[in-house]
Amino acid sequence: QVQLVESGGGLVQAGGSLRLSCAASGRTFSRYAMGWFRQAPGKEREFVAAIKWNGSRTTYADSVKGRFTISRDNAKNTVYLQMNSLEPEDTAVYYCAAAETGHMDYLPREYDYWGQGTQVTVSS
Repeated sequence: QVQLVESGGGLVQAGGSLRLSCAASGRTFSRYAMGWFRQAPGKEREFVAAIKWNGSRTTYADSVKGRFTISRDNAKNTVYLQMNSLEPEDTAVYYCAAAETGHMDYLPREYDYWGQGTQVTVSS
């Protein structure tokens, strides 16, 4: 069992930056692939980024590639999402998720544990 708690969301102007953190409980965090997803009002939850269990590989949605960076610190049981050059279209609730398989995936159904989400609002 893993519990995930996101933090770092907030209100930022377009062009600004935010760093999201996701703290995980449990001793097996390092075995899980981690992902970030987001959901805007009236829209489906969409994939943002994912990182392999050992941090050796990452993958991103085309819409955030080159602007967002996912990373993890297994010693701190934490995964991060550095978001730069934010756009109003990035406004959403951001969720972190853990996959027991250890493999990255862009499908929400492949993830076993979810955080409660943190709101990111980008003003124009």
